[in-house]
Amino acid sequence: MTTAEGPPAHLLRVLECKQGAVRAVRFNVDGGYCMTCGSDKSVKLWNPHKGTLLHTYSGHGYEVLDARGSCDNSLIGSCGLDKSVMMWNVTTGESLRKFRGHAARINCVCFNEESTVILSGSLDGTVRVWDLRSRRNGPIQVLSDAKDSVMTVSISSHLILTASLDGYTRVYDLRNGQLASNCIGESVTCASLSGDGQCILSSSLGSSMRLTDRETGELLAQYSGHSSKNYKVESCFTSSDTHVMSGSEDGYVYCWDLVLSTLTHKLCFIPYRLEHRGSQVVHSLSPHPSQPLLLTASWGRCGCGRHTRKKQKKKPDHSLHTQT
Repeated sequence: MTTAEGPPAHLLRVLECKQGAVRAVRFNVDGGYCMTCGSDKSVKLWNPHKGTLLHTYSGHGYEVLDARGSCDNSLIGSCGLDKSVMMWNVTTGESLRKFRGHAARINCVCFNEESTVILSGSLDGTVRVWDLRSRRNGPIQVLSDAKDSVMTVSISSHLILTASLDGYTRVYDLRNGQLASNCIGESVTCASLSGDGQCILSSSLGSSMRLTDRETGELLAQYSGHSSKNYKVESCFTSSDTHVMSGSEDGYVYCWDLVLSTLTHKLCFIPYRLEHRGSQVVHSLSPHPSQPLLLTASWGRCGCGRHTRKKQKKKPDHSLHTQT
């Protein structure tokens, strides 16, 4: 059993999403529900605590890469390979808005805390800000400081945090109108703020994670042991900020003590293991906002000794995992 302060460590449930490859999984704002994004162009809304599918949202032209819920749980924003951001009515499943303007695939979206605007980060190197209260379909602001693909974007209070493959994390201070850039030295695939907003956790393609001071950029800690060389592998803080966690290309979730940087857990949340150990990549993580729960998403590959079509059909290749 895990304590309220400890990291997730036990598998609770597996949801067979049936969306092709699950590109991302996200808790909603209060952790009661979650969304999965699929290569079948759909977004699905789940109750992960009961394992029930609540709704399917279809309308994207290509794969969906990210989705987020609004603060009042009335809206879902999603994005993907069709270069558009779509807004959905959670209850009816109706498509309310479609924002276009990016020149390439959109990797990530997020709402502000009032859910009055939604931000999107793209392969074109820009972050675009869309006003949900206006009938205007164009962005109200474009952040074009990145020199390569923007992989993640998040908002905490008056701060906007972005991570880019150009090797930088960037923090935009909306109150002071300032930009603080920190060179990581490797392509950054994921970045997140700690609960108090003072630290930034960043993951890079060099199979390393770094904890830095948000204001000074000082390196506070480094975490290693996982594998992240070919895929975007996400990392996160636990809800209590006592540990950091990361997916890995070897099919495990790694957990480190935040302060000591020691590896405390190496967890396998894939119940349908193929014999080939590197056959599934845990690439998307979503921590519960207040409880020791974690959602992970992975996709599978056929391994040695598992070639019969019949057996492969019985084993779901794309699953959503819920742990505690």
